[in-house]
Amino acid sequence: MSRRKKNFVLEKITIHDAGAKGVGVGKAPDGKVVFVDKVVPGDVCDVFVYKNKGGYYHGSPRAFHQLSDRRTEPVCEHFGVCGGCKWQHMDYQSQLFFKQKEVYQNLRRIGKLDLPNETPILGSAQPYFYRNKMEFAFSDSRWITDEERDAKGLIDDRNALGFHIPGRWDKVLAVQKCHLQPDPSNAIRNAVKKFATAHQMAFFNPKSQEGFLRTLMLRTTTTGQVMVVVQFFKEDENQRKKLLDFIGETFPEVTSLQYIINHKPNDSIYDQEVICYQGKTYVEEQMEDLIFPIHPKSFYQTNPLQAYELYKIVRSFAGLSGNEVVYDLYTGIGTIAQFVAKNAKKVVGIESVPEAIADAKRSAEKNGLQNLSFFAGDMKVLLNNDFINTHGHPDLVITDPPRDGMHPDVVAQLLRMAPEKIVYVSCNSATQARDLALMKEQYKIVKVQAVDMFPQTFHVENVVLLEKIKA
Repeated sequence: MSRRKKNFVLEKITIHDAGAKGVGVGKAPDGKVVFVDKVVPGDVCDVFVYKNKGGYYHGSPRAFHQLSDRRTEPVCEHFGVCGGCKWQHMDYQSQLFFKQKEVYQNLRRIGKLDLPNETPILGSAQPYFYRNKMEFAFSDSRWITDEERDAKGLIDDRNALGFHIPGRWDKVLAVQKCHLQPDPSNAIRNAVKKFATAHQMAFFNPKSQEGFLRTLMLRTTTTGQVMVVVQFFKEDENQRKKLLDFIGETFPEVTSLQYIINHKPNDSIYDQEVICYQGKTYVEEQMEDLIFPIHPKSFYQTNPLQAYELYKIVRSFAGLSGNEVVYDLYTGIGTIAQFVAKNAKKVVGIESVPEAIADAKRSAEKNGLQNLSFFAGDMKVLLNNDFINTHGHPDLVITDPPRDGMHPDVVAQLLRMAPEKIVYVSCNSATQARDLALMKEQYKIVKVQAVDMFPQTFHVENVVLLEKIKA
């Protein structure tokens, strides 16, 4: 071990596991755990330690002595600089192995839960070009790559349309080709950047809060519809029309062309007016015979093909006979609620975002489903005894909360309601394990199914079926 000020190098550390958020895990000679960025289990490397905490070190690889058999060549030219696809250098079967391992470790270690026999994770048949939504940022001060710095040449084009560099809100990587969203995503983004640069449209500067172009949102669907939403920092009718007309004329496959004028310091659109310039105000996604309209502010699972597999698992776990009252908590635009509705007597969906509930009501009407009702409100406030008395006691509760999991008050209400079954869908098995631990005195875990919704990343979805313990 050689020391330099507060930092030092650990030599020949074997990476034996993948930890939270995809970091590699090794062990230092003194017994401390070492978390290492941008490595694959099986690598042996020297680690430059930049964080020295009481119980662990955190560092980055300085030199490799052995490369893991689990490694594969990344397909993306931006890998390692872009903040996404952090596992693209790991073969897909290994990605699935470590995702499943993390799910079961969290359930056992955090929740201390009794689990049934492990079920293999459901991998994705399409590990690239699977996302239906991407958001790109405009910047007049793009990230300069190491290659450009080494070349020491004159850099004329400082504009970027791409992704924020991790940890740098003021720097954007100019993306040439992203392997996450299908065509025409890359073509639209590159054409917009080229056109805007040629016509001297000012790209945004978040530090000075100046510029014209802020963000570009692209939504694609399995039905072939395409949405483009351009966010401008200020109104310039001539320039705005020029860009939007270019998009509409160059890409006739765009079925929904919309824009936003946002003067705020941040890019969030949820409190902004979205104006339809051309086509419809929404695009439509389809699952089986269900049609879901998706607006710019709508949440919809970003991997539609794998979302279909996920929903089929939820429906199978629910095991409905047609006589049950079902509550769907955190219902979003009501996709799961509608997916199970034909097998239930009644489905009640609850969601905090009013726009999502409006989407849910519209799509349920469009799909001809009469046994659903949707309500907007804070879950821990709305889901009370009066609500249950009004809408019926649930036989089954489906819950699909955000990454933070369920509020303790919601868990407590679930225990008071005591439905016969609970299907818990989670994008964070750590918070899921925490919530399940609060319910283990009243519920047993019958089934667990991990689902890979996000190939090339460390994220994983998990579905758990709970059944009430008989007295």
